[in-house]
Amino acid sequence: MAKGILGRKLGMTQVFDPETGGVTPVTVIEAGPCPVVQVKFADADGYDAVQLAFDAVADRKLSKGELGHLAKFKVGAHRKLVEFRGGIDGAVEGEAVTVEIFEPGDKVKVAGIGIGKGFQGTIKRHNFSRGPVTHGSHNIRKPGSIGASAYPSRVFKGVRMAGRMGGKRVTQVGLTIHGVDPERNILLVKGAVPGPKNGIVEVREEKRGRA
Repeated sequence: MAKGILGRKLGMTQVFDPETGGVTPVTVIEAGPCPVVQVKFADADGYDAVQLAFDAVADRKLSKGELGHLAKFKVGAHRKLVEFRGGIDGAVEGEAVTVEIFEPGDKVKVAGIGIGKGFQGTIKRHNFSRGPVTHGSHNIRKPGSIGASAYPSRVFKGVRMAGRMGGKRVTQVGLTIHGVDPERNILLVKGAVPGPKNGIVEVREEKRGRA
């Protein structure tokens, strides 16, 4: 069993330590309360997991199938439904998971959809170096050769080229809980986490070295 919760990234700020004068950059996450929709067990479902809901919305925002699944477990309409494999400490169907399961100093990893950058060239997307800018060079920001003509007479799969950048699921590991505010359902995470402002994120306890 581990700790886990869903939340919304509100943005970044900094926290001052009045004793040392140190400044800590933190990400503010509005996490939970997340109703426990379903608890799965290996005996009945083949694996252990807990389904959490987040971001309550009007019924018209969801499909009939989604509403039926939530109603089966007596949970109202919510925009986001995520399964946490392995279960969550103290998760009981019909109750809610709150930020109180975390404590300052807890090691966590945060997953979210990274900020989309659109179509980008190889220098920005893959950190390529640019070519010379003098002596008539036409290869300033171009990628260069992507394969010979005689052999293989084609471009191998996986060659790094220009294309869509960002907008994919990213998990940031090695983060630490800096502060917890149960009254406002706020988590302060030291450092930056993936995603834009108001993006949905998943906060999980990190246990490195666990099988």
